[in-house]
Amino acid sequence: MGEREADQALVERVQAGDKQAFGLLVTKYQRKLIRLVARLVRDPAEAEDVAQETFIKAYRALPNFRGDSAFYTWLYRIGINTAKNWLVANGRRATTSSGVSSEDAEQYDEGELLRDVDTPERVLMSKQIVDVVNAAMERLPDDLKTAITLREIDGMAYEEIAQVMDCPIGTVRSRIFRAREAIALELRPLLDTAPDTRW
Repeated sequence: MGEREADQALVERVQAGDKQAFGLLVTKYQRKLIRLVARLVRDPAEAEDVAQETFIKAYRALPNFRGDSAFYTWLYRIGINTAKNWLVANGRRATTSSGVSSEDAEQYDEGELLRDVDTPERVLMSKQIVDVVNAAMERLPDDLKTAITLREIDGMAYEEIAQVMDCPIGTVRSRIFRAREAIALELRPLLDTAPDTRW
């Protein structure tokens, strides 16, 4: 049984009245959902609240879930919309802090890459790159930021991102391309690369 089928079996159990089955879905996706929401909200405590609200909305909407898309795709769409609504309701945009420290490296799936530092110069360069990338991401419009986050942070396929963002796959490819170009433009001075270098 694949992951999608396993999730669908849990969804069907929830729809039949098994509340513990929903707890299994929460346990499975909570960390990923908080990480996704935190990229938009930028406040860890608020991200947890938004993620909790997402699960509540998902639970209430689950009787109408037909399985046209994977459960986590549907859940992520609810999470993104909930985060956007939270930002609007609180009159905020995400802050520009880097959000990644050496202590946080242990929490990231990509932590091995963040910990691969030898010299003080390399440590400084790595921190500068992280700061520039995060600042560049914060300046991206929400649709570009969401697309690049789902692709590069969560490792989702283009088809899945299209479902989450409720748009054609060509639009997803375009948003990711534009996001990468915007980030690369800001990284060029730091990395001393030619303007025509492709990323």
